Amino acid sequence: MKPEGVSTVVEKYKDARGGLISILGELQAKYGYLPQDVLEVVADRTGRSLVDIYGVATFYKSFRLRPRGKHLVSVCLGTACHVRGGPAICEEFEHELKIRSDGATTPDKEFTLESVRCLGACALGPIVVVDGHYFSNVGTMDVQRIVGKTRVGLDRVEVTEDRRVFPLEVSCPRCNHSLMDPKHLVDGFPSIRLTASFGQEHGWLRLSCLYGSYAIETGNEIPMEMVVNFFCPHCHAELLGAWNCPVCDAPMVPMIVQGGAIIQICSRRGCKSHMLDVEGVNI
Repeated sequence: MKPEGVSTVVEKYKDARGGLISILGELQAKYGYLPQDVLEVVADRTGRSLVDIYGVATFYKSFRLRPRGKHLVSVCLGTACHVRGGPAICEEFEHELKIRSDGATTPDKEFTLESVRCLGACALGPIVVVDGHYFSNVGTMDVQRIVGKTRVGLDRVEVTEDRRVFPLEVSCPRCNHSLMDPKHLVDGFPSIRLTASFGQEHGWLRLSCLYGSYAIETGNEIPMEMVVNFFCPHCHAELLGAWNCPVCDAPMVPMIVQGGAIIQICSRRGCKSHMLDVEGVNI
């Protein structure tokens, strides 16, 4: 982000209560972490010392001063998980990912490993969380399986007899052109082709057409929690719904389902809120 881009974020929150936290939160959402040169600009534009800025950035665990990998692995080392073998599990992840320190990221930027003190599920420990997916009663023998499953895609699903999982064919609500891409499969089915922008990035995006799957493939890695702008690749119109997400308040993205229904998905990366409206009934 250029200095003027940082200044825009600072101006947006400078008079708000807790403005510095909001500034750092939006900048991290754009970068995935808080680079030193960005913090220097924040200090200059807010008139606060760089020491104060770093003090806030290091006090709150949600802020990061180093780039994070595509997948975040959190191993609980709270009391209950510690006595049940948490440190050994952490060491096994270090061995499997070939990294040697808490908070480290693999050279290919795929995985970041961190330890946390409590995840609020002590009775199910040892606990490991990967990209928001909880794994309970984890043993060292489970580590390789968890890493492998993460590489394939934790949100990928297989079509089974479960009637809650089924493919959809969708089109643009503006030009009515099909958004299906039979040449690019996700979950073994034609993907939903869109273009997307976030921060200063712009590129392609493919979604699973399976209702109940959250698999996504992108040309540019989208940071978790980032709100994304979706566009039709044919008419280039932005896909904007009339409603915000009931979970996180980000804009919902509408698409027309063959047969007359409407599917709406949340535009925030990581939020799994979605609605399928069939004859006025939300599912």
